[in-house]
Amino acid sequence: MMKEENRLVFFSSKIFVLLIVAQTLPRIYAFPNGAPEKVCDTMLPFHGGGILPANSVPPFRIETSSSVVGQGQVLRVYIAGVPNGLQFGGFMIQARQIRPPYEIMGQFNPSESGHSKLMNCGNSVGNSATHSHAGPKAEISLEWQSPIDFEGDVIFNSTVAQSYDTFWVGIPSNTVRVVKRDLAPQNYSTPRPRFSPSSRPPYVPAYEQPVTTPMPEDPFYDECESAKICFGIPDGCLEKRNCVNAGAIKVRGNIHEFEILCTAKDAAYVALGLSDDDKMGDDLVTECVPQNGRVAMYSSYTSAPPNGNYGAKRNGVPLTARLVESSFINGAIYCKVERDQTTKVGNRVFDLVNKKYFLLLASGRSLKDAGVGYHDIIKSSSSKAISLAEIQSLSAASPILLRLHGAFMITAWIGTTSLGIILARYFKQTWTGSQLCGKDQWFAWHRICMVSTWSLTMVAFVLIFVEINGWSANQDRHAILGVVTTIICFIQPFGALFRPAPNSKNRPIFNWLHWLGGNLAHLLAIVTIFYAVKLPKAELPEWMDWILVAYVAIHVIVHLIYSIFLCIQIAGCVSDRQQTQKINAFQMGDMSHHGLRNSMKMERKMDAPFSAFRKGLLGLYIVILILFVAVLVLIVVLAPIEATFKDLQAKLN
Repeated sequence: MMKEENRLVFFSSKIFVLLIVAQTLPRIYAFPNGAPEKVCDTMLPFHGGGILPANSVPPFRIETSSSVVGQGQVLRVYIAGVPNGLQFGGFMIQARQIRPPYEIMGQFNPSESGHSKLMNCGNSVGNSATHSHAGPKAEISLEWQSPIDFEGDVIFNSTVAQSYDTFWVGIPSNTVRVVKRDLAPQNYSTPRPRFSPSSRPPYVPAYEQPVTTPMPEDPFYDECESAKICFGIPDGCLEKRNCVNAGAIKVRGNIHEFEILCTAKDAAYVALGLSDDDKMGDDLVTECVPQNGRVAMYSSYTSAPPNGNYGAKRNGVPLTARLVESSFINGAIYCKVERDQTTKVGNRVFDLVNKKYFLLLASGRSLKDAGVGYHDIIKSSSSKAISLAEIQSLSAASPILLRLHGAFMITAWIGTTSLGIILARYFKQTWTGSQLCGKDQWFAWHRICMVSTWSLTMVAFVLIFVEINGWSANQDRHAILGVVTTIICFIQPFGALFRPAPNSKNRPIFNWLHWLGGNLAHLLAIVTIFYAVKLPKAELPEWMDWILVAYVAIHVIVHLIYSIFLCIQIAGCVSDRQQTQKINAFQMGDMSHHGLRNSMKMERKMDAPFSAFRKGLLGLYIVILILFVAVLVLIVVLAPIEATFKDLQAKLN
């Protein structure tokens, strides 16, 4: 009896060990009966735990027996591992057009091997295929019959599962052209060649073909304002079907369906945010990010000062969204995402049914380790908060405050400041016999120019403060230099109010400080305007830099010309004074005190030499300044000016 018990314990322990070993072996299985038809559009396995597709280059290839097939003819398609013999468990494959609307094309023939079965996606029979059992497979061979009424390019796209938690979505074949039957090669279904690593074509990301997309007939725009809310930038792009960024929301029962589109060729991401206001911060964001030829979806939450720098963080955001469709074609990003009705992030609850939200759209060229980078391509918010179930048209928030800020700063620092500095430096001995409001002409006009600069700068500062809802969080050079310039500008007139008397010993110190403050503020302001051209939000053309360079060159040249004539004037005055001293040495006894005083009064009433030249150059300089200010303000107000000119040209044509 004791021996039987020992034997039972021994066999039990062996079974336990075998179970442990079995759990550690690689698992190659999938849904035992193949993919369900509810994944026809996404080709995304609904594996438990929210497992995402692998981001690495797929170790499997989709190959065809020919790159050309006739209408209604048969083509052989293969799914195989790289290297040959690498096994997989599940798969799903279908042929689609490579251009919108990306319809599923043709149909597969029943498999003779029994490893696959047909799927009916939509109203078509057998237009997709999947595995019929979960056993390991080294290769799958399928027959695909092209449609009889289609002519164009298709691509075979497949999902391949190596194991339950390791699978790749969107593995593409090379392009196959469907031509008229009489143009197709006779040997259209040749046996599969044995591919060697050197003869295998390079991996091509899903649907990435040399075509210009999205096309004007892109179906993204079809249901706008009829079945879904659409928001696109720049303004008016929805009607023209040429948005750089676009978002759409469609409510279907308990599901909120989000579509996001970005056509910028160098975009690293596109994102759509739901916000309580039209500013970034404390928002629920849906990110669509191309990765290894496919588009991945992430949910993130934007943080805002004083809790931290602006940015989208994915950690801590619950998985209440699912990617159901995506494409990455010729650099254009598209994704369709389903969201639950509520999402709770920390203490914030985003209720898509009962609350209204502003829509924020953004795209950029960079990514961070766990989130997206700065929106340096384009960013905008909707002009109002909306209920997501209410179909309506949306426009972007008005940039009027931003445009006024730029226009006022250009007028102040390129216009009035430049003129005021010239007047104070070179015209103190001009119009000496004329006054304005009881002050010398040069001083009166200098004060008018500087008061205008101060007023425009303060108003512009307040406008941009209101526009960005506080201090700039990006701490870029434009913002930092702009604040420093505004502080110096604010102080200058108060210092002038307390200037010492002309005969005071402190007057030279005041003159130097006042001169230094004014010129330093002017220099910093011009540099700040140069940095503004680089700001994505300003939407200014890069060639605006050359206009600014031309202004700087002309301003410096005018200063040099005036300085040269000032030096000549000073040299002449020194020579005249020396000559006068010599004459006075011989005639001092003949000049009465009354006669000397009258001579000094006459000298003060006379303009300095070259007065006519200075006035003429000043008139020319004023005309040039007005032209510069008018052109630059026009560029700022009409930004983006290239798009504005194209619209005007289209209307004229």
